[in-house]
Amino acid sequence: MSPEPVILEKSQRIATLTFNRPEVHNAMNVDMAAGLERALDDLEADREVRALILTGAGERSFVSGADINEMRKRTPLTAVESSIYRQGLFDRLEGLPFPSIAALNGYTFGIGSEIALACTFRIASAKAKLGQLEINIGIIPGAGGTQRLLRLIGKSKAAELILSGRIINADEALSLGMVNKVVPPEDLLDECRQWAEGFTEKSPVAMKYALQALNQGAEVDLARGLKIESYCIGVCFSSQDAKEGVKAFLEKRKPNYSGE
Repeated sequence: MSPEPVILEKSQRIATLTFNRPEVHNAMNVDMAAGLERALDDLEADREVRALILTGAGERSFVSGADINEMRKRTPLTAVESSIYRQGLFDRLEGLPFPSIAALNGYTFGIGSEIALACTFRIASAKAKLGQLEINIGIIPGAGGTQRLLRLIGKSKAAELILSGRIINADEALSLGMVNKVVPPEDLLDECRQWAEGFTEKSPVAMKYALQALNQGAEVDLARGLKIESYCIGVCFSSQDAKEGVKAFLEKRKPNYSGE
């Protein structure tokens, strides 16, 4: 029996999702995409999870790209269908009501970079390598890379990386703003868990609506973004978490958020 291509584990309100095809550098195939879809179904229904860490099995790769053996069989029609499907998956990842942290433990190429870009944060091992390499085989990113990369680092730098198809190291990714932090390989998962543990202490309601304001505000002009922010803070003030947060502050104690 083949191992599961995506493994989802949960502990102390932190979920860890592992892309599990190390024999092919965790290349994304149809089965892995389906496994990610099942994991997202689970995470969207779980009211206890407060943070998600994504990483790749083995020591060499996060996700090294799409499975070339599957890609070479695509037609124009199936290429569009696959693009729309995978864009939808990564939209769902980006839209989770809690932070997601991509633990980039190695090769993060093509669709692997697109998965990382859909996460709230990216923390890289010093050995990580990143790149949108699609141009090197005569295609372009099709799972959100052209859009999320330009929003993250600007049009000029995004064009440079996408049109050159070059590989960058973790330090350059940090300087470009593609990753939030670079750490020694042996510290990567511990660092991600520390970030995740910090998020578990916050109000799930406030976390959800802060992410909504950020994600939706990034797509509109300032005036509309400010209206989104006002709506989101209004929803927060309707929650028990807001009452608990203010009460705990006045009582000089740690708040106990229920997520309601």
